[in-house]
Amino acid sequence: MTILSAELAATPASGIRALANAAWAVPDAIHLELGEPDLPTPAHVVAAADAAARAGRTGYGPSVGLPELRGAAVAKLARDNGLTDATVDQVVVTAGGVGALFAAYRTLLSAGDEVLVPDPGWANFVGLATVLGATARGYRLDPDANFDPDYDHLDALRGPRTRAIVVNSPSNPVGFQWTAAQLARLGEWAARHGIVVISDECYDQLWLDTPAVSFAAAAPDVPSVTVFSLSKSYAMTGWRVGYAVAAPDLAAGLARFQETTASCVNTVAQHAAIAALTGDQGCVAAMRDRYRSRRDAALPRLDRLGLTSVRPAGAFYLWLRVTDGGVDTGPLALDLLRATGTALAPGTAFGSRGADHLRLSLAAPDADVVRGLENLAAFLADPGRREPPSQPRPRITPHP
Repeated sequence: MTILSAELAATPASGIRALANAAWAVPDAIHLELGEPDLPTPAHVVAAADAAARAGRTGYGPSVGLPELRGAAVAKLARDNGLTDATVDQVVVTAGGVGALFAAYRTLLSAGDEVLVPDPGWANFVGLATVLGATARGYRLDPDANFDPDYDHLDALRGPRTRAIVVNSPSNPVGFQWTAAQLARLGEWAARHGIVVISDECYDQLWLDTPAVSFAAAAPDVPSVTVFSLSKSYAMTGWRVGYAVAAPDLAAGLARFQETTASCVNTVAQHAAIAALTGDQGCVAAMRDRYRSRRDAALPRLDRLGLTSVRPAGAFYLWLRVTDGGVDTGPLALDLLRATGTALAPGTAFGSRGADHLRLSLAAPDADVVRGLENLAAFLADPGRREPPSQPRPRITPHP
């Protein structure tokens, strides 16, 4: 007899975290499995948090977020995302981007409802639905059309309980970036069927060629919740600050959910976030330049090593094709770690259509990226290295 709820028991564990846990037990492992910026949080952001804490700004704040931070977010949306009509009452500050996603799911979905999610896509898109008693259904992407949704597949997946669809551009794990036309078409499809769009734009500032288009700018009349995070763009993963943007009535629902689950986001971290959004944005440009440089150095190296990857237009990942035939790359990633000390995330942690792939994070020192790619190429070229491990491998569970 289990004491866990049926929903939690059915929620898949993160395949990325399973690999990372195994890697943390390997001395001197090359960590290329997590989306963790290798640069520190900018000094002016840390200083703002220190000043807030020393000034005693450590009490509760409004459930929707500090007014100053919500105002800073509105200014940032106009400056960086083309959302010049956004207002403070549309912004809800959350505990990271995942906090905004959880609030959106809980606000829109009841037990038994369905949400459509990209496959491959971030595993939590599925896990959040499952833990709420809802169902996530993965929709296909067309790699020959800038990973456009397969609309025939979307129509086949859509049912009477479909309430929302998740879009993610720039994408984790693939790195594609949808055009305004692609976003607008998706919006038209969703509106036609009464489906709300949840747009995960946590990598919005980490575009590598041209600025990313926000869904709400491309499809302004379509009901949506847009999710942003400071984790990646400002190297603030551990600070846990994000925010959601939605129509005022929907934003009020997000805030009510957050009030019942978290009261408010860490106040000191919110003061740090104000400094991040309003301060010198040169730190963001510097991070973007570094990831672009690593991508541009890695792609020709892949050719020389006989490896293939999608050319990422945004975020900081290489989506590497390493096998053929629908292979579950969970065991392969663990064998690679055991044989070479190189940790890459298994593609099947991102959905069934992540088979045959590994994800490599470019948010790591240049030398680690080079060594990791060389180790991977040597490993794949020598199947004899894939001996059965002396200890049982931890199980990496793909999401449906």
